[in-house]
Amino acid sequence: MNADKIPDIIIGRLPVYLRALQRMSEKGMKTTSSQELGEHVGISAAQIRKDISQFGEFGKQGTGYSIPFLMDKLREILKVNRMWDVAIVGAGELGHALARYQGFTNRGFRVVMVFDNDPSKIGHKIGEFTIEDTSKMVERIRSAKVKMAMVTVPASVAQAVADKLVQAGVKAILNYAPTSINVPAGVHVQYIDPATHLQRMTYYLD
Repeated sequence: MNADKIPDIIIGRLPVYLRALQRMSEKGMKTTSSQELGEHVGISAAQIRKDISQFGEFGKQGTGYSIPFLMDKLREILKVNRMWDVAIVGAGELGHALARYQGFTNRGFRVVMVFDNDPSKIGHKIGEFTIEDTSKMVERIRSAKVKMAMVTVPASVAQAVADKLVQAGVKAILNYAPTSINVPAGVHVQYIDPATHLQRMTYYLD
């Protein structure tokens, strides 16, 4: 399967399906239909069948999908059937919250290091992590072979941080800074700006 041939919008829906299947599994359910899964995630049954069929035939006509089997397959497709180490850059309030968040581990991610450039924060602890100096970030990330990072720094320094992360060999950046960053081909960036999402919703409000 050539990953580049699958539209990114479909890849973006797979974690939503996986999360819903995990919830069903926790309730003791063993099988589901595209109709039922669609009701859980607010996506049409036809769209779900179309999305999943891009990767093979995982369901049976009349009996639907085996939940454990489909979860395993989606984890395999998304490559979260292993644990990914993640670095956090920016130890402000959001960086603190992400470093303490317990919901990453059961979804395939493990925070392993936290960086900041503020001398008053360096050396202090967030839970089990000691905040490290960003000046050592490139060598630390490179030696630990970390491929993913979350950036929670001010917009003004986000590009400089991204440049360092690329230099360190990071291939995936989740950017919480409210600005776009430029990265070379082969490095993936996702943006999470709560204000942008709020603005998208106010359009629908009276």
